[in-house]
Amino acid sequence: MSRYVLNHLRALEAESIHIIREVAAEMERPCLLFSGGKDSVVMSVLAQKAFAPARIPFPFMHVDTGLNFHEVIAFRDWWVEQLEVQLVVASVPEAIERGLVQPEPNGSRNRVQTPVLLDAIEQHRFDALFGGARRDEEKARAKERVFSFRDDFGQWDPKNQRPELWNLYNGRVNMGESIRVFPLSNWTELDTWTYIAEEDLPLPNLYFAREREVVRRQGMLYAVNEFVVPTEGEKTQRLSVRYRTMGDANLTGAVESLADTKEAIVAEIAAARLTERGATRGDDRVSEAAMEDRKKEGYF
Repeated sequence: MSRYVLNHLRALEAESIHIIREVAAEMERPCLLFSGGKDSVVMSVLAQKAFAPARIPFPFMHVDTGLNFHEVIAFRDWWVEQLEVQLVVASVPEAIERGLVQPEPNGSRNRVQTPVLLDAIEQHRFDALFGGARRDEEKARAKERVFSFRDDFGQWDPKNQRPELWNLYNGRVNMGESIRVFPLSNWTELDTWTYIAEEDLPLPNLYFAREREVVRRQGMLYAVNEFVVPTEGEKTQRLSVRYRTMGDANLTGAVESLADTKEAIVAEIAAARLTERGATRGDDRVSEAAMEDRKKEGYF
C-alpha cells in the first residue's frame, strides 16, 4: 500500500491552513493583522489557499504607526488590492491627535500601538485576530499558544493559558474577550523564506540587498530617511544592506548582505545564528522583558 507523506514545509502549510479554517468556523468576527512584512504576506497566502476559490472571508487590519517605510505601505495597499480584501487601518497618528495616546520621548511607538489596537478591536467587535508571530522570533513569543486568550482588557497572562492537545483549539470567549491566533507559530525564519522562494511570493524590495545610505548607531545600521537624520558627528556610508524584518523606519536596522534574491536569502538565513528581531529591532533592546511586557498589555 502506498503512503503519501508531506514534506516538512507542506506539513507546516497544512497545519496553518487548518488553524485558519478553525478560526473561521469557530469565531464570529475574525481579522488578519497585516503589516506588509514577510510573515504577514505568507499568512495572507495561506488564508487565500484556505478558502480558494472563494475570497478570504475576513478583513485585514494594519496598526499604522505613521513611521513605516514608504515602500512597505505602498506594497501593503497593492497586495490588499490583489487579494480583494477589506483593509482596516488603525492609525497611531490619528490616536495621538485625538488624545488617546501620547508619543514616547524615545521615538518608539511600539507601546502606544497597544491602546490603538484595542480601540480598533472594540470598535469593529473583532473576536479573533490572526498574527504572524513565530515562536523562534523572541522569548516571550515562544511562551505563547496558537490560540492565545486575551481578557476583556485585551491583556495576556502567560501563566494562565489554555491547553492545546492533538491540534484541538478552544476559541470560547465571552463578550469583550478575544483570541490572538498565530498560524505560523511552528515556523522558523528559514521555513518562511523557503516557502517564499518556493511559492515565488512578492515582497517589499527592502528585504533584498542593495547599496543604501546608512548611519551606524549603537552597533546597528539605520537607513538615512525622513525618520533617521544623521546628527552632528555621525558619518553616513553606502553599504550593501537588506532588512530581515519590517518595523518602524526610525528603529529598524539593516544587516550587511549581498543576498539580492530569494534563494540567496534562504542560504544566508540557513547560516544565521541570531534572530531577525535580535539583529535589527532597536525597540526590543529596551530590556530583556520588553516584548513580554507589551504583550501582557495587549500587544500583538
